[in-house]
Amino acid sequence: MHLLNLGIVAHVDAGKTSLTERLLHSVGVIDEIGSVDAGSTRTDTLALERRRGITIKSAVVSFPLDDVTVNLIDTPGHPDFIAEVERVLGVLDGAVLVVSAVEGVQAQTRVLMRTLRRLRIPTLLFVNKIDRRGAAYEDVLRAAAERLSAAVVPMGTATALGTPAARFTPGPAPAALDVLADHDDDLLAAYVEGTVPDALLHTALAEQTRRCLVHPAYAGSAITGAGVDALTDGIRRLLPPADGDPDGPVSGTVFKVERGPAGEKVAYARLFSGTLRTRDRIRFGARGDEGRVTAVHVFEDGTDIRRDAVTAGRIARLWGLTEVRTGDWLGVPRTTDGHLFAPPTLETVVEPARPADRRALHLALTQLAEQDPLIGLRHDEVRQETSVSLYGEVQKEVVQATLADEYGLDVTFRETTPLCVERPVGTGAAVEFNKKDGNPFLATVGLRVEPAPDGAGNAFRLEVELGSMPYAFFKAVEDTVRETLTQGLHGWQVTDCTVTMTHSGYSPRQSHAHQGFDKSMSSTGADFRGLTPLVLTEALRRAGTRVHEPMHRFRLQAPADTLGALLPVLSALRAVPRTTETRGAHCLLDGVVPAARVHALEQRLPGLTRGEAEWESAFDHYAPVERSAPVPERPRTDHNPLNRKEYLLKVTGRNRTES
Repeated sequence: MHLLNLGIVAHVDAGKTSLTERLLHSVGVIDEIGSVDAGSTRTDTLALERRRGITIKSAVVSFPLDDVTVNLIDTPGHPDFIAEVERVLGVLDGAVLVVSAVEGVQAQTRVLMRTLRRLRIPTLLFVNKIDRRGAAYEDVLRAAAERLSAAVVPMGTATALGTPAARFTPGPAPAALDVLADHDDDLLAAYVEGTVPDALLHTALAEQTRRCLVHPAYAGSAITGAGVDALTDGIRRLLPPADGDPDGPVSGTVFKVERGPAGEKVAYARLFSGTLRTRDRIRFGARGDEGRVTAVHVFEDGTDIRRDAVTAGRIARLWGLTEVRTGDWLGVPRTTDGHLFAPPTLETVVEPARPADRRALHLALTQLAEQDPLIGLRHDEVRQETSVSLYGEVQKEVVQATLADEYGLDVTFRETTPLCVERPVGTGAAVEFNKKDGNPFLATVGLRVEPAPDGAGNAFRLEVELGSMPYAFFKAVEDTVRETLTQGLHGWQVTDCTVTMTHSGYSPRQSHAHQGFDKSMSSTGADFRGLTPLVLTEALRRAGTRVHEPMHRFRLQAPADTLGALLPVLSALRAVPRTTETRGAHCLLDGVVPAARVHALEQRLPGLTRGEAEWESAFDHYAPVERSAPVPERPRTDHNPLNRKEYLLKVTGRNRTES
């Protein structure tokens, strides 16, 4: 029995969850097809998912398909929940990318296909909703080939489009041979000779699909069931089974964490190698945590079943790993490609309806962040405020409903603001010597800050000998540098810089008359952790930083006669078209817009374009804030090393301005 971990991905409202229900019904896992509108689907189990009719959290369900056991994962389609999709993609053997026959290729479709191809995940296309008025099949395939830059292989023909009688008839279309022959010399030769055996065609199709060279395309309707049998056959024949050595070292990844009935953590994990048994101890995460597995459930026959072990290739639910977080590796880590999608670019402060709930709110948000590592938390002890980073406005509703339903907390949100970054504009250096010139710490630290190329991130280097002082002190400096860079001169994360340690020094362990270690005469890690923020902040001040705001790349198609009304609004919202093209009765604009203005622009477009606008946008880059505009400031949550007097009072407990 082969295993296949299959993802269903698509833009919002393409019909992913309805297709999942139809697949489960067609293989006999469920007797009645659930309805998204009625909130009765198998995979959308959250109350908010049922109310809104959208998928928010990924869900796993298993079913047999002849000699293949399929673990099917339904994923969110709304771009606000792209982080949930990111985690799922890393555990897949294959995917079905669903495209609406009515709405066609959307911005999210393009983002998903680029990522699937980048990860080399074999992918089938399913053009859904061919029974809806306005449905197209060949036009959607052409758009997929052009806008997704994908080699699409039509797997049949669609008839009676836009009616309840719409059907998909499997069979190789003439265009299929053209696409396949481009990647197969034997097939090309047979094609030229006019003799292509069916066996050669089927072999080439399966091989090229598994190598991600082509993408077989099916069509149908999740509501009527048209085309679903053909898709199921393609899943079985064309997508590769899971692999992995069950006798190898344990290696896996956690792609979801939820809380059980008693509040215990339950980890959803894909095992790539080895066998993990109940009562095994396993290391996980970059932090090097360790835990003992107390229970294992694997997915089989439409449900999860308790087993003694999970083997390579399978997906399981694991109990007992109390410190586990979403995104953690289990056992031996595998090389990863970093984040697949852009990080959140918006931030808002969450406020409890009752001031007495502030502590409970912080704890609840901390638990939610454990389940979603791309939702960053920022707690300000002085103001007793907690900020969360977001992808969009819909996430606010989800966080609000989750806090109310699961924690009994009523909250509101402040206005959403963009998450900016700071970048050094020059080179700056600073040094403070052990107990000299107002330095109350038993430590010498010198640091130089230099700008690095955009996207390079932050790096820490040594210009002093590693043996010049204990390694623990160097580690204390490096860790504190990275922590301090989370709040620059204007309160934003400092990125794309190199910090070099230029001076180091410490006081060795000393004692009075051999009475033992005297902390007042000997350096500790606390001295270096206390001094480093002062030195680094001064180096940053001398280098100077500039605040950069997140920018989205946008593509807007609208009636040509509305361009005159659109351009002033775009200008007022600081959207800058880079290209403007007229195509018949429509105009196509491509440009950039500040992330902070995207939501307002989306709200204005329907009225400006008679509801005919096609809009897509996604994070593209950070750009310097215009010099004529006020510099965005972010309240600090640290001890404020920008104010030396205030900082030393908080860190040392005294106003230390002299040694």
